[in-house]
Amino acid sequence: MAARNTARKRAFQILFEADQRGVDVLTVLADWVRHSRTDTRQPPVSEYTMELVEGYEKHASRIDELISQYAVGWTLDRMPVVDRNILRLGAHELIWVDGTPDAVVLDEAVQLAKEFSTDESPAFINGLLGRFKDLKPSLRRGE
Repeated sequence: MAARNTARKRAFQILFEADQRGVDVLTVLADWVRHSRTDTRQPPVSEYTMELVEGYEKHASRIDELISQYAVGWTLDRMPVVDRNILRLGAHELIWVDGTPDAVVLDEAVQLAKEFSTDESPAFINGLLGRFKDLKPSLRRGE
């Protein structure tokens, strides 16, 4: 399972970089893949990282809409960049990736928040993704 953990972390980093640079996530993904192929010091971008980033991109507008709708007291643009991108990745994997147990998605998102964000972020991310888990069937239909 360590490979999937690493894949999620890299997918988060790609989403974060794209958000910070104001560019498309697929552009950043392509940069990472190209860089890993031309610089032996860079680890390869795994298939699962690519699946997560490409899957997020496919549902990006719906994911941002859901986060905006259910994040009580936070607008998407006011949300810390780290939290916003952990939520984006977690929402995609939770709602549209059937092969990963919901509890694993929530736990991995919380771990990313503990590693990269504020002390308050893990609880916020767990709460919002927990709400998405509870509403998952209706959220998926609402595309």
